Amino acid sequence: MKRRIILFTSIVLSVFLLSSCGNDETIDIFGSITGQVTDYSTGNPLTNAQVTLVPGTNSVQTSDDGLFSFSGLEEGSNYTISVLKDGYRENHKNNVKVISGEKTEIVIALQKIIID
Repeated sequence: MKRRIILFTSIVLSVFLLSSCGNDETIDIFGSITGQVTDYSTGNPLTNAQVTLVPGTNSVQTSDDGLFSFSGLEEGSNYTISVLKDGYRENHKNNVKVISGEKTEIVIALQKIIID
């Protein structure tokens, strides 16, 4: 009787383990960084700001809503986002972490350059 219980338990466990091996889920090892560039004083979105991802040479322009996006970035990587726009001081966001399968969202505000 004891042998039958052990045999039955072994068969059930084997079936369970084998059925879980055929899982078609893919593991996403990439993430993305999305964000918005705004005016520091007003909070309004800034269009056509140059957003650069460091390390690397990826660079994009913000949309009419001040939005930008970088995708296909390696999980666990830390990036710096650098933003330039004429008439504004350059700003950086350091240690932006990418998490697999997720969007890291940031807002970067730029201050106007005041010339006396």
